[in-house]
Amino acid sequence: MPNSPATKAAPPRRRRKEARPAELTAAALEVFVEKGYAATRLDDVAAQAGVSKGTLYLYFDSKEALFKAVVREGIVPALTEGEALVAGFKGNSEDLLRELATGMWQLIGAQRIGGIPKLVFAEARNFPEIAAFYQQEVIQRGTALIRSVIERGIKRKEFRKVDVAAVVHLVMAPVLMRMIWRHSIDCCAAAGVDDATYFDEYFGIMLRGLRAERKAS
Repeated sequence: MPNSPATKAAPPRRRRKEARPAELTAAALEVFVEKGYAATRLDDVAAQAGVSKGTLYLYFDSKEALFKAVVREGIVPALTEGEALVAGFKGNSEDLLRELATGMWQLIGAQRIGGIPKLVFAEARNFPEIAAFYQQEVIQRGTALIRSVIERGIKRKEFRKVDVAAVVHLVMAPVLMRMIWRHSIDCCAAAGVDDATYFDEYFGIMLRGLRAERKAS
């Protein structure tokens, strides 16, 4: 995977009469990631999609409604995949945690939608309504996923006993920080570490810390 993300929104499309909702949310994603929530105007999204503002209002009556649709189409399906993975996984908990975190990165962090977490964290205090929505739709489900895997590992004696609530945040924080970095300062290739190396080291440190001690036979 390339280390540096694209930092500019795609050029606006030619104006046309109709657009499907998915095309409008794709255009909105580009504008939200490029400009942030506060600076985004529905006029900008309509121009990006190549439609009139009136066409946009046929599907979304506000910027908040449009933002929620972007999150539900771009992030929530990845969480649904993660929940299905956890429910049906038969292997050990280390492999499950690695697969889950890697999948979340590939489906969210490494994609354009990975710019949305940065937007939420940056603008949450100014727009508590979108922060509350994101907390309910994304953060609660994401933390519940990680919690279920850690509790699974403890129950199976693959992980040592830990403060699960605290460790959930310790597991998630480096992945979230990578997303924020990728969609901000890394436009200058500031990280200097490719994704594969970063995650190899991350899993090595994190899993060693969780692993249950093996008793000498």
